[in-house]
Amino acid sequence: MRDFIVEADGGSRGNPGPAGYGSVVIDAATGETLAERAEYIGVATNNVAEYRGLVAGLEAARDLDATARVRVRMDSKLVVEQMSGRWKIKHPDMKPLAARAARILPPSQITYEWMPRERNKHADRLANEAMDAGKRGEAWSPSASTAELDARAARSATPEPTGPPGDATAGAAKARAALKETRGETPGKGREELRAQPTAGTATGAPHVPREGRGELRDQPATGGSRATATGGTPSPGGEAGKAAAGPGDAGRAGKAGDDQRAARNVAATPTTTPAAGWSAPPDMGAPATFVLLRHGETPLTPQKRFSGSGGSDPSLSDVGREQAERVAAALAARGTIQAIVASPLARTRETAGAVAARLGLDVAVEDGLRETDFGAWEGLTFGEVRERHPEDLNAWLASPEAEPTGGGESFAATAHRMAATRDKLIAAYAGRTVLLVTHVTPIKTLVRLALGAPPESLFRMELSAASLSAVAYYGDGNASVRLFNDTSHLR
Repeated sequence: MRDFIVEADGGSRGNPGPAGYGSVVIDAATGETLAERAEYIGVATNNVAEYRGLVAGLEAARDLDATARVRVRMDSKLVVEQMSGRWKIKHPDMKPLAARAARILPPSQITYEWMPRERNKHADRLANEAMDAGKRGEAWSPSASTAELDARAARSATPEPTGPPGDATAGAAKARAALKETRGETPGKGREELRAQPTAGTATGAPHVPREGRGELRDQPATGGSRATATGGTPSPGGEAGKAAAGPGDAGRAGKAGDDQRAARNVAATPTTTPAAGWSAPPDMGAPATFVLLRHGETPLTPQKRFSGSGGSDPSLSDVGREQAERVAAALAARGTIQAIVASPLARTRETAGAVAARLGLDVAVEDGLRETDFGAWEGLTFGEVRERHPEDLNAWLASPEAEPTGGGESFAATAHRMAATRDKLIAAYAGRTVLLVTHVTPIKTLVRLALGAPPESLFRMELSAASLSAVAYYGDGNASVRLFNDTSHLR
């Protein structure tokens, strides 16, 4: 399934006044411009022009591929919030436009994201060109500027051959970065300002998560509090040892900010459904908070299969680990869906996160709750060495999530409690956004386990390779869905 990005804008020189819109469809994997739409629409308001731009962009995406997943990016919070179903649509001129937009593609294929005004330059330029053409009494026609931008970007970056489906190459990352640079889009600029809507995991970098009843599937509940006693199974440890053992222009902007502020004051506080697309159109819960989970790259302890938690020597990445971090950074840059990065405070995760952040142009926030489990006196030992030195403590640890490693380490039950609190904190902080969490084996396994409602012993039945990716999407109704990439083919 293809993934498109639709960027749309509209403006009115007078509000209401001479108005126009612009829309662009972009290939999410390569950054290539696939279609442009723009039109002078006569006298209208900013918001009507913005909705007209949205409609035109969605129709262009549908004409290219009616089965594609579409991520809509606009600098109009009003349109984003209304189309996401969180704000009511009261204005009589916008209701039919919103309903029209909702009928173009199935709701399950579309997510909405707000972005800062300075990042919407392409659609803004098209809208201004349309208004300028209307002022001259002419119809809009594409200028050479976009073609020139794409050509320059293509000349400045030679993509490598495409790898397996879902795999991204460093060449594609270079091409995408070049396109962004020539369009004046500094990667990551203004990302910290994003608050309303995410780049949901439905684009290339994070999972497309269907939910039942609204065209998408509610796979598993995010129970969060599952703490059943572990019994049975053939367990293996967490941490390093556990992993091994378990295997230009301004589109009539005057008054646009005021439009959104006035609209915000006039909408109902309670969530509503998206514009009806039929008799039984389901509600749109909005885009999820999507956590893309990245395990750090290798350290010297990783190939030795030693316990490496938060109470040990805090090793840095090895040369292999640094190479893995650079490669996964290139892969995530090519996917282009990460909006923020949060890392564990330990050296290996901060170093891995730093490599990704440098490629994406983002800052790294440190969250102590993402640290690895403290394995107490077992830190630095192999599983076999622990069995020789502390057999009774190891057996108790394998049998119950409440048991602590020798020397006052952290139990898996305590880790689960910490991770549930950290999860809730991050969901609130990054609602509706796609965030990269750079962390460790046990925290990732625990987030996956809680999302699936699986018992504690399931921790011993998961394997996470160094620098591997997984993802969990958390929806507004409390459900969650998991995607296990665990694919390191892009790292070799």
